[in-house]
Amino acid sequence: MFQGDFRLFVGLGNPGSKYQETRHNIGFKALEKYAQTKAVSFHKNKKVYGELAQIGSGSSALKLLMPNTFMNESGKSIKAAMEWFDIEVDQLLVLVDDMDLPIGRLRLRSEGSSGGHNGLKSTIQHLGTQDFCRLRIGIGAPTSIKHERKTMTIPHVLGKFNSLEVPIMNKVLDEVNKGLDIIQLQGLTHASNHLNSYKSQFISRII
Repeated sequence: MFQGDFRLFVGLGNPGSKYQETRHNIGFKALEKYAQTKAVSFHKNKKVYGELAQIGSGSSALKLLMPNTFMNESGKSIKAAMEWFDIEVDQLLVLVDDMDLPIGRLRLRSEGSSGGHNGLKSTIQHLGTQDFCRLRIGIGAPTSIKHERKTMTIPHVLGKFNSLEVPIMNKVLDEVNKGLDIIQLQGLTHASNHLNSYKSQFISRII
């Protein structure tokens, strides 16, 4: 796993209050929480089709991006930001929801397919490569019954976390915050060891 000089963290989601607390927007939520802990604010940036915040200054500044495009056009915003700020693909990290991971689990990878996720599909299409880092945040599957899953997917990802899941996800987002700092300070290998072994204590109580 390579260790890049990260300059762009991107959270994936859908814009607008309608989608604000949905499972599909956990990438936005993670990035918003990270920005809050760093005392930086997001502002609209038409050049990158999204909301942008910045940590630090100069050539080493870290940009935080939430695309204003809908999920299936996320790559348009990401590519625009990378071109505008002269960012290489190995300096990019995407935070994204993952239905194949149970709630309370995280997966940091340096490359990989879209796994059927429309935001990742769009990013791969616009960048012309799948060799970029992504942190998958588990949102759980709607059902374990394969033939029922397809019809239940959209209502599930566009639905909100229930009262049992909310405290789990708050803990998960705290862990994501720690992981993002580890990525910056110690690199991907240390961060991967930390994040990929994480399992919420809350989830173990309700399984």
